[in-house]
Amino acid sequence: MNQEPQEFLRSGLVAVAGPPNAGKSTLLNNLLGQKISIVSPKPQTTRNRVLGVLNGPGYQLVLLDTPGLHGGTIALNAEMRRVALETLAEADLVLFLLDATAPPPKPGGELAEYLAGIKTPVLLGLNKIDLLRREKLLPLIAACQNLREFTAVVPLSARSGDGLPALLDEITRLLPEGPRYFPDDIPTDVTVRSLAAEIIREKVFLLTGQEVPYSTAVVIDRFEEGERLTTIDATIVIERDSQKAIVIGKKGAKLKEIGTAARLDIETMLDARVLLKIWVKVVKNWSRDPRLVRELGM
Repeated sequence: MNQEPQEFLRSGLVAVAGPPNAGKSTLLNNLLGQKISIVSPKPQTTRNRVLGVLNGPGYQLVLLDTPGLHGGTIALNAEMRRVALETLAEADLVLFLLDATAPPPKPGGELAEYLAGIKTPVLLGLNKIDLLRREKLLPLIAACQNLREFTAVVPLSARSGDGLPALLDEITRLLPEGPRYFPDDIPTDVTVRSLAAEIIREKVFLLTGQEVPYSTAVVIDRFEEGERLTTIDATIVIERDSQKAIVIGKKGAKLKEIGTAARLDIETMLDARVLLKIWVKVVKNWSRDPRLVRELGM
């Protein structure tokens, strides 16, 4: 009896790590061709580990977008740091992303200490090269190579897609032969309910001032998918009454703007009409309380 030939597949867990605003979520969304991780120019946008599955000829990459590595002692910072470091420990490969337009990390600095503690092979991605003058690239690569030994250094632009084919070639070259972890039609393990909450939080980040976003969490109170309409009730949780006033805005204008922008993105994600209702609630100092941090989605 003839047996079907075994599928040759390179597969594994690739943790996408790096400092805040290096472009990790933009890279993940671009590689997958759809939005599964929220993006904003403000630090600490990604709080949880976000998993995306990328299938290609002869490979399946399980990409893990992690919170930006940073210090801080309050409960929210500590939980984000824990999530990031646990993800690095379980990965087959770490893709460490740096902003090529920022000053390179110094040997002996905080990021160098993070890198030194990673036992998994590390591939360095230098992002935002579309914003970098060409003559600065080689000196930057030389400076980064003083931080630790990297398996390779790949310049890229997560936004434009420049360098992404070379990046995928390096990743697949470094991964072992392995199983297909997920079916081809599953791009992420994040539920649509969680994605809806993240989309709302993204709009708060993008549409309010510097004071509000870091202290923002979003809870989905109701998520009902009908034949013609999906109904979502959500609560934006912030820490102070002054922040509540900012999120709601004059005569509710800001909250309406947030809701409209979020609804349009959620409708695109679900390919369905959405009725979205949003409330705003103050929970004093929730980001400093480990129990509340976990209850609010970490």
